[in-house]
Amino acid sequence: MLRTCMIHTVAMSGLAFSSALYAQEVVRIGHVGPVSGPVAHLGKDNENGAKMAIDELNAKGVSIGGKSVRLVLLTEDDAGDPKQGTAVAQKLVDSKVNGVIGHLNSGTSIPASKVYSDAGIPQISPSATNPKFTRQGYKTTFRVVADDVHLGGSLGRYAIKELKGKSIVVIDDRTAYGQGVAEEFAKAVKASGGVIAEQQYTTDKSTDFSAILTSVKAKKPDIVFFGGMDAVAGPLARQMKQLGINATMMGGDGICSPELPKLAGGLLTDGAVICAEAGGVEGGQKVGMDKFKENYKRKFGVDVQIYSPYVYDAVNVLVSAMVKAGSSDPKVYLPVLAKTTDYKGVTGNISFDEKGDVKNGALTLFTYKSGKREQIAVVR
Repeated sequence: MLRTCMIHTVAMSGLAFSSALYAQEVVRIGHVGPVSGPVAHLGKDNENGAKMAIDELNAKGVSIGGKSVRLVLLTEDDAGDPKQGTAVAQKLVDSKVNGVIGHLNSGTSIPASKVYSDAGIPQISPSATNPKFTRQGYKTTFRVVADDVHLGGSLGRYAIKELKGKSIVVIDDRTAYGQGVAEEFAKAVKASGGVIAEQQYTTDKSTDFSAILTSVKAKKPDIVFFGGMDAVAGPLARQMKQLGINATMMGGDGICSPELPKLAGGLLTDGAVICAEAGGVEGGQKVGMDKFKENYKRKFGVDVQIYSPYVYDAVNVLVSAMVKAGSSDPKVYLPVLAKTTDYKGVTGNISFDEKGDVKNGALTLFTYKSGKREQIAVVR
């Protein structure tokens, strides 16, 4: 009889535990990035940043509106393709996600933003820098990095004022990101009194640049700016070296990864590349970023590429708005998200302006020495 009662008690306890789990509200957060294709290493880095934030929040425990919630990450691969980007965006909407972090590329983030806007679901991109992303009038669109106006503009001014560029060639891959950052770079060069000697175009899948570089070499450039991602910039830098083009390569955050020297076949000489990453911390805030990188390496066994800290912050900003609003319903927490002010993240303090852009966004300039990325300065 005693044994029967014990079994009954254990069974009832199990039912109670199962009921408690069942009763726990589930909050679905979507993440989209290219985890296949040439920049899959960057997409996976982003996805890892989201996983890290979700795991930490669940371990700590999140309560929204007085109820304990469990955060679930739904990840999708857009392969850096705009059509696939809108398809997976609709898939997340159909899955009734409460918010979305992504996409990585401007070319996928921009068309996907309409899908999320139509559904009223907040979207925070950790890396889309094309100005158009937040200038479409959508109330659901945010980003936690500076845009190309700041990124390309700062690099253009640096090319003239610091590097004293005389013959400057611009190449871009015709993507929303590559074209956008190249255009802003060229504008700043001209505004600073410089001249663009030649403009060339490639694609985000090109591997042979012999025709372009033959024309470029004739201009005897001292600076070659590339608007695009590291998967193309690496081979481009290698072929520049092989053709005897000893110009400094410049580019935005798309090329500014630890993988660049490897992608260039080990042919990068010290100081041969100067790039800028949207974001950056200094002083006391650097401690938090260093700690994040240590924890990331411990968890995933690899180093941070570029954007995972921004993904991590974006997830935390999104959940913080839900907690503050007392609801995970997008209609309820969206106005609170829009008013985010001085959220203290590992990438710095985050506040949004009326467009959804991060206020006072920082920019970090880097170069490469002995195959390693080395910081030059943080500018605003």
